[in-house]
Amino acid sequence: MRIGEVIGKVTMSAMDPKMVGGRMLIVRPFDPPSLRRQVEGAPPASASEPIVAYDELGAGPGHIVGFSEGREGAMPFYPDRVAVDAYICCLLDRVTYTDGAKGDGGA
Repeated sequence: MRIGEVIGKVTMSAMDPKMVGGRMLIVRPFDPPSLRRQVEGAPPASASEPIVAYDELGAGPGHIVGFSEGREGAMPFYPDRVAVDAYICCLLDRVTYTDGAKGDGGA
């Protein structure tokens, strides 16, 4: 699982019927430095390319989410096959970040 921020949504005129009930959102993944900046209240400066993720939890712009990618991202639809590469699996209320370089256990 990775952590990111919802920065937009995708509007489609048609969707696979197996995916009805959800929507596609644009998520900016956090790398460790940008995650730390976000936790500290500074604007994140993520170098990661945004991704499109399927959401049925009701996330919106500005929400911090956990998401799975690849085959794991499509597992909520198993045994059906759908064209999903990333799935928002949780809405995060709070993220605590500790720097592993200081010997305090990692992120």
